[in-house]
Amino acid sequence: MMDSEVSVLLHCAAWRGLLESQVQVELSERFNRQTDPTLERQIEEVWTERVSKEPWLFNGSKFRLHSFCLASPTWASSPSVSPRRHNPILDHAEDQEGELHSRLVRDTTRSKTNGPVNQTEHKDSVIGSTLSQASSTCDCRGSQDITAELPSRSDRNTDGRESGPLLTLRLGLTCYKDYLGTNWSCRVAELHGRGEVEFSDSAALLAQPLGVGGVLCTDDGQVVLIRRSQRVAEAGGLLDIPGGHPEPKVVCERLGQAVSDEQIRVSMMQQRAVVSELFLSVCAEIRDEVNIPLSSLGAPVLMGVALNHTSAGRPSAEFYVSCSLTSDEIRKLYWKGGAEASESTDIVFLNRTEVLQLDSSSPLWSELCPSAKGAVLLYQTVKPDGERDPSR
Repeated sequence: MMDSEVSVLLHCAAWRGLLESQVQVELSERFNRQTDPTLERQIEEVWTERVSKEPWLFNGSKFRLHSFCLASPTWASSPSVSPRRHNPILDHAEDQEGELHSRLVRDTTRSKTNGPVNQTEHKDSVIGSTLSQASSTCDCRGSQDITAELPSRSDRNTDGRESGPLLTLRLGLTCYKDYLGTNWSCRVAELHGRGEVEFSDSAALLAQPLGVGGVLCTDDGQVVLIRRSQRVAEAGGLLDIPGGHPEPKVVCERLGQAVSDEQIRVSMMQQRAVVSELFLSVCAEIRDEVNIPLSSLGAPVLMGVALNHTSAGRPSAEFYVSCSLTSDEIRKLYWKGGAEASESTDIVFLNRTEVLQLDSSSPLWSELCPSAKGAVLLYQTVKPDGERDPSR
């Protein structure tokens, strides 16, 4: 299904989604946004103007997604196959390739903050899929091919998912101010062009904050949507899934470093703590936006990453999260009001069968904001709750 507002950057259909132990990150300042004095002045001008009109806005550090490396499922039958270079905007997981890396230990604490994300680097990986905002395609870079390493039987969970790392996300740092001054700039087409000419990457000058979103499924088979308030910065009045951002400041605080957003550096963070924040942040958003206790939520399953082309291809990691509560129980909790109740005005439930059948011809499709569309596309492709296309 085609939609000009959204596209899928990567999906994990071959594994029906990835657990926290199957994801790792590489952090480096080399994957931060490129810049120059002229662009910095433009960003400051945009920020000053926005704050004068919306004084409640505040800046905050975010993670920037630069690229990713995804293991090829074809290696399970052909261990000597080397990954081929590829375009990361894919229709099939069989075409998404990368390399396997060492397992991460799960971190179990979480809190949250606000803002966009920067890029990170994978030191050992030699194949990267760079996010491209000028179109729905991305550049792929690499210096050489490598041979795959197969996970052992002990690396498989009881549900059939390999537990070793299969996906590496390369992350750096950015901030909300930079997001408004680049991805939302009236000069974004110019920034795309400059990035392509100067860095062979149309997204090189963009903030590219990494968001998170959750397809939340109730115990009685309903998918939870919320209608965004008209007062939020983007997609006011449209239906969305619960979501937000993983926060660098939260990672630093968890590691015992009390710093301001302006002081945060990649060197202050540990890789496994960032992975934990990525997965825990989506649960915290569900708790705060829908008022569901964390104890009622299952472990998040990463379905993939979607790009929002209404904000120059901004990436968002989309998760599947199960819930032990029924839709009636959740409705009652929602109307009691959570920590971020002001961000939405209503809650809507769709049968999961309806969600699997949603497409651009459905009347409801036009009511979905881009982030929700991306999550739905990934849910239909990955089918994390068990139903798979027999032909796959």
